[in-house]
Amino acid sequence: MPPADAPSSTSLWALFSAKHLGASLMLASGIALYAIETYVTATIMPSVVRDIGGLPLFAWVTTLYVTASVLGSVFIAIRPRGLSLNRTYSVGAALFLLGSAICAAAPTMEIVLAGRAVQGFGAGTLATLGYAFIRYVYPEHLWSKATTLYAAIWGISTFIGPTLGGFFADGSAWRHAFAVIVPFALLMILLSASLLLVSFASTAEKFDLRIWLVIGALFAIAALLWVERRATLRILPRGGTVLSMPIARVYGAMFMLLAALTCDIYIPYFLQNLHAVPPLISGYIVALVALGWTASAFLCSDLKGKAMRRSILAGAILESVCIGLLAVTLARPNPEGDVLVLSAAALLIFGMGFGVGLGWAHLVTHILHLAEPDEKDKASAGITTMQSLGSAFGAALSGVIVNSTGLLNPGGVEGAASAGTWLFALFALPAVLAALAAFSLPEPRYGTQTA
Repeated sequence: MPPADAPSSTSLWALFSAKHLGASLMLASGIALYAIETYVTATIMPSVVRDIGGLPLFAWVTTLYVTASVLGSVFIAIRPRGLSLNRTYSVGAALFLLGSAICAAAPTMEIVLAGRAVQGFGAGTLATLGYAFIRYVYPEHLWSKATTLYAAIWGISTFIGPTLGGFFADGSAWRHAFAVIVPFALLMILLSASLLLVSFASTAEKFDLRIWLVIGALFAIAALLWVERRATLRILPRGGTVLSMPIARVYGAMFMLLAALTCDIYIPYFLQNLHAVPPLISGYIVALVALGWTASAFLCSDLKGKAMRRSILAGAILESVCIGLLAVTLARPNPEGDVLVLSAAALLIFGMGFGVGLGWAHLVTHILHLAEPDEKDKASAGITTMQSLGSAFGAALSGVIVNSTGLLNPGGVEGAASAGTWLFALFALPAVLAALAAFSLPEPRYGTQTA
């Protein structure tokens, strides 16, 4: 049953009451920093590779960023007791600033990647702190609303990020896009190895080597799970890696939803090279993913009981269908910029995010209720770990797929169309697995009764 003081319907504006204003502003600013940078980078990356080269490393820009953000999220879970959340927040912001400065000054793609790794660690701490703050500073009946605020900030950032990125998309001006961000910021070895092995696979010249590197990554993941189940100091809460436990299936659904969604890192490239879309507009179109997520998060934030589980299931199916259909809309030559084709692709891109938003807040609520009382911090950190891990593997595998199916050889329009077709067709599958995981989830303890 909900707490006695929990109203049957709570306005999102309750988060900005005098009691919760400080926490809400801290939550919003950290997420805004992370989100705006994400869409700035998505918009300017085609310009970066045109200016300094490094197309084979395109997916690494995301892979290293989210791999480092996983490390940042784990740092939150195992940080020394004397290091408060406030101090950790400052450390994350400082690292984010440093990484942005490195990217702004980078003469080569390799230096950009180094800056992105530093940025990612800082971003991982900021994003994880957001989920931790939700449990600490808000009463239980506001958890879902606070998660909706999280999504709302991403939605606002879909306009700010592409605008900044598009403004600086010409020539070498992309450096200023990273520089503009700087003022706003004023055992994981196995996990990291598995992520980076997949990214090495995306740039390996020989197809056989790519396959072996992916196999190596899978073995590294298996080793990670084996160690996690037996370790005294664990990354996830108890039962987090045992699929017979509901909490593990929730984490699995989160992983798959984000892995599938990460195929969006190539959307600006395909828009600009297959559909002759200007950088600014391509930034706004890919931002429809986050806008869809935000819109559905608002629409389903008041769902209770069985309706929550149905929303997760429907969202996963919708994400899978939309990604699969991009293989026949976005992944096709359209040099004249046919409006009907672009409109269909844009609607599907919106649908990708809408599907994830239908279920994400409810998955977060599941985690917060399923974790044992003494492992709430670890469970909160695990949300960002799975989010970042899914994004990292999604980005790395997308690099393997596009570099193996034509992006580099034969290249050009023909290669891009082939790579896009394979990418979207294959990336519809993880969302199907998320739907299977969602089908077996229990009802959350809170929200099963109506007031």
